[in-house]
Amino acid sequence: MKRLGKITSILVAVFLVVGLGMPARRAEAAPAVHAKAYVLMEASTGRVLLENNRDAKLPMASTTKIMTCLLAVENGNMDDIVTIPKEAVGQEGTSIYLREGEKVTFSDLVYGLMLASGNDAAVAIAIHLAGSVEAFAQMMNEKAREIGAVNSNFVTPNGLPNDDHYTTAYDLALISSYAMQNEKFCEIVGTSKKDLAEDDDSPARYLRSKNKILYQYEGGNGIKTGYTKAAGKCLSAGAKRDNMQLVAVVLNDYDMFIDCMALLDYGFEHYAMRQVAEAGKSYGDIPVEESLEGSVQTALCDNIYLPLTQEEVTMVEEKVNMSSSLAAPVQEGEIVGVVEFSFGDIKAKSNIITISSARRKTYEFYFSQILQHWLGLAEQAG
Repeated sequence: MKRLGKITSILVAVFLVVGLGMPARRAEAAPAVHAKAYVLMEASTGRVLLENNRDAKLPMASTTKIMTCLLAVENGNMDDIVTIPKEAVGQEGTSIYLREGEKVTFSDLVYGLMLASGNDAAVAIAIHLAGSVEAFAQMMNEKAREIGAVNSNFVTPNGLPNDDHYTTAYDLALISSYAMQNEKFCEIVGTSKKDLAEDDDSPARYLRSKNKILYQYEGGNGIKTGYTKAAGKCLSAGAKRDNMQLVAVVLNDYDMFIDCMALLDYGFEHYAMRQVAEAGKSYGDIPVEESLEGSVQTALCDNIYLPLTQEEVTMVEEKVNMSSSLAAPVQEGEIVGVVEFSFGDIKAKSNIITISSARRKTYEFYFSQILQHWLGLAEQAG
């Protein structure tokens, strides 16, 4: 915070409705889902809306490539020309049929990774970014810990079977939610088809996404399918409506598209990004020492939204931490506090800012005050 002057931390907890404990989930029945594990999550806050067996460690097949793509867009240059190493060629399973020594743009590899689920593209990306698959796996695990996916372990960039390669429905939803906040990542996974033109070094390639969420679900915007015999059918499905991004993850689910659509339907039917505070909300005046105005007015900087049911809006907790006084001068727009709005474990913060200014008293001001005082005395004497 800037210019807090004499700072006194004021912590105020306001319950818009007084009550004990957390509200129960709505009584409507959750959809029947056939997965070994699933999670429905709101992406911006990480709020879990529905879950089952969320922390079971399971193989995730090609949904692994969500992490590979995330690291690619965060650390790679899409214009790089990649010479395909021999380690990438001939990977089992889905492929974009790369050839050793072929020169391919990094961008084409990433699209080949996510649309065609190229296992060879995954290895080429890993070696380009980290020098080896092993080093890239370390990057994947470090990123997972950073995101909070602490019950996952990555060994390969493509998800081919390995007993030490696993995730949980909750972790994969966290990773997916994090990734869906990256604009370039969203652009890639939201693409249903892409044709790569033939050139002197590469054949033409026609990439088509198998993610039916993009074609068949209103607001569908990603993200990745997966299948191996060990993992079964896996899907992380994303959809956005009315500014609410949901992610539904199912692991080992023979009806993965139908079940993810049912989960997403439940989320959009019962939850919305509801406004809990409006920008401009007043937080009163703060005294400003040695100022001409004496105080400044304050207000909330941003509109605040949380993923809530209609009933939950009235149960949001508000905590204010704001300076008790300031030192002049103070400009309009300075940060003087923070407000946190929360419901259970979900939180959103905004700054409290000044919406007026306060000038510092100068020598001229004091001289004027003294002069007025003496003139007043002179008038009384006369």
